[in-house]
Amino acid sequence: MTMLKDPSRKYRPFPQVPLQDRQWPTRTIDATPRWLSTDLRDGNQSIIDPMDAVKKNRFFDMLVEVGLKEIEVGFPAAGATEFDFIRSLVQSGRIPDDVTVQVLTQSREDLIRKSFESLEGARSAIVHLYNAVSPAWRDIVFRMSREEVKQVAIEGAKMLRDEAAKRPDTDWYFQYSPETFSTAELDFSLEVCEAVMDVLQPTADHKLILNLPATVEAATPNVYADQIEYFHRNIPRRDTVAISLHTHNDRGTGVAAAELGIMAGADRVEGCLFGNGERTGNCCLVTMGLNMYTQGVDPKLDFSDIDEIIETVEYCNQIPVHQRHPYGGDLVFTAFSGSHQDAIKKGFEAQQTRNDELWRVPYLPIDPADLGRSYEAVIRVNSQSGKGGFAWVLEQRQGLKLPKKLQADFSRHVQRLADEKSRELNADDIWQTFREAYFIKVDKRRYRLIDFEESRAQDGTRLFAGTIEVDGQEQSVSGRGKGLISSVLATLKDTFGLELEVLDYSEHAMGAGTDAKAAAYVECARPDGTTVWGVGIDEDVASASVRAILSAANGA
Repeated sequence: MTMLKDPSRKYRPFPQVPLQDRQWPTRTIDATPRWLSTDLRDGNQSIIDPMDAVKKNRFFDMLVEVGLKEIEVGFPAAGATEFDFIRSLVQSGRIPDDVTVQVLTQSREDLIRKSFESLEGARSAIVHLYNAVSPAWRDIVFRMSREEVKQVAIEGAKMLRDEAAKRPDTDWYFQYSPETFSTAELDFSLEVCEAVMDVLQPTADHKLILNLPATVEAATPNVYADQIEYFHRNIPRRDTVAISLHTHNDRGTGVAAAELGIMAGADRVEGCLFGNGERTGNCCLVTMGLNMYTQGVDPKLDFSDIDEIIETVEYCNQIPVHQRHPYGGDLVFTAFSGSHQDAIKKGFEAQQTRNDELWRVPYLPIDPADLGRSYEAVIRVNSQSGKGGFAWVLEQRQGLKLPKKLQADFSRHVQRLADEKSRELNADDIWQTFREAYFIKVDKRRYRLIDFEESRAQDGTRLFAGTIEVDGQEQSVSGRGKGLISSVLATLKDTFGLELEVLDYSEHAMGAGTDAKAAAYVECARPDGTTVWGVGIDEDVASASVRAILSAANGA
């Protein structure tokens, strides 16, 4: 092939839909559509190694647990694995009474019969018939006229009707797809669907599903919405059909197209968990369902343990869920940027202060806890992070609530480590660096508290008497002051010649109950005006404050 100087000349813009008074742009999604999972069919045929019976059964059970009430379980005529799996589902009684399984078939007599055979004995089932109707398929693939293509659909519909009549014990439903709907003429799609309706005679109580696939995304999602609204407004006997959507993701807008399609009048959405499917995949049911969830609409799908769902999907499909996949990816609730981290940290603090049900945290459109995720990984630290990052990690892992000025002091230690490591810093990295920076139970420290007693003198002053290890040697010390902290400072000055002045002091409990510890933070000034911070942690708040002063002494 000869490369054109301007390759875009090979393509033409998709024509607009003649819909002047479109209604969908002013609508919102305020009700749950019917959902159909095509993971076991469309999703299965799109993976390198199709699922075996073990994986199919595990996937089916997971779909039921998620809450899917309609599940396309396979293409029975594709081979023995597909057929046997469907038969085993029916014969084992593993299909819940409120779940209806669906199978797919082309409009061929032998394939349709095989499909009905696979479902014999089912309480209820949907047989999904399809044939392609677009000009490219008519002209290039089939070399058929419009009338010939329509006749294929009619003959297939007659076979559905007749095969169902032979098996009256099953509650049969039918689905017809004018395949390649997104690139077909709207008038012809309507004509073919109406012909199928004439054969199957749906009623308001027993509707025919008309599935309108964006087999290949050919335009922006608003065009697909126009197509759906046009079809919705012009199909006869609208109350006897359910309009279903099956979007693909060739342009990266499969979810958007399905959302706009629902706004345009559709009743049902087909898709796969995490968007698996041919080429770039199908509409992601997880994304679309949770998009509704964040707008206050219950999707009636349970993603409260999303990590377990991901584990099953990845095992069965042998395709990893991307780290940035909406809602499910490992990193979607994670902030590395310092400004993002600060906003998230403040959002959580405000959330606790308000103590109401309304979720309102910057950068987090959904509460990670609603999906079974912890808050621990919401903020992670690397060289791009700021004070809020490591402060969050220390609070979540160690229960430390660092004062703002201490955060600023510690940030230089974290930044130096991040530059040295050139990687993400984990919680252990940060905690070890914090211990070393403030001499918390580390070997490299000059002063270490062994024990002490505090008493009150007759003049009301406080007496500190204890044992401090200095450079590895224990030494008895004492000092007097107005309080415990001032008496420790006096001890350091009188015994070791170390002069410090307290500028700020704070303390808090770490946790609750009998096992709770206390954390004390002290900012001290040296005679030259420079400051040094100390941190003390102990079961006893008095001991924590003494340790904080000695921590500052070590830093000085």
